[in-house]
Amino acid sequence: MSGHNKWSTIKHKKGKADAARGQLFSKLVKEITAAAREGGGDVETNNRLRAAVDAAKTSNMPSDNIVKAIKRGTGEIEGITFEEMQYEAYGPGGVAILIDILTDNKNRTAAEVRHILTRGGGRLGAKNSVAYLFNSRGQIYIDGTRYTEDQVIEAGLEAGAEDVQASGEVIVVTTVPSSLYKVKDAIEESGIETDSAEVARIADTTVMPSEKEADQAVKLLEMLEEHEDIQRVHTNLEMPE
Repeated sequence: MSGHNKWSTIKHKKGKADAARGQLFSKLVKEITAAAREGGGDVETNNRLRAAVDAAKTSNMPSDNIVKAIKRGTGEIEGITFEEMQYEAYGPGGVAILIDILTDNKNRTAAEVRHILTRGGGRLGAKNSVAYLFNSRGQIYIDGTRYTEDQVIEAGLEAGAEDVQASGEVIVVTTVPSSLYKVKDAIEESGIETDSAEVARIADTTVMPSEKEADQAVKLLEMLEEHEDIQRVHTNLEMPE
């Protein structure tokens, strides 16, 4: 088994919105801009940009906003320059946390992230203290109430997926990052709708804290994701049954 992004699956299960609509749009615009700056403005050749644009469309972001964000990234129109950073941290129960950030003010964001961690029972880690635990993998999420694991396995493995796992009402297909959209397109061509797709950081091993610590860890992860400069949160948290 190649594993999957436990935190993303938890969020799918809970059916919880990532953030208020306005804040979600702001994060998506940042990600589209950064992706276009990094890899160009063509979604056919830039998987990071395609993932960001797909997420924006799923969230019903107006197409004009998407186009403008891409043009800011490619330099066709002026805009704020965001710096990408990654913090490593520990949460309650010793869970490892990777925090992806896009910010126009590093000092402000650093202070605010430290405050959130302290308030939530976590702490910052040193560079490379937890990053080595994670590897990049493509993740495709499918509604497990509409399709069976066997249906997804048949479609996904034929297209080159590494693994298919059912986790509650969510089916997670894992791929190498470069094959994410090849596999996603093949699954959809077989008649199976996908909910979302992303390149995530997947932990090689997970940590299962006590029920109390797991609840505290989830609250900390939610507080981090609500911050306007935090784009993604990755963790090796394994929830107790």
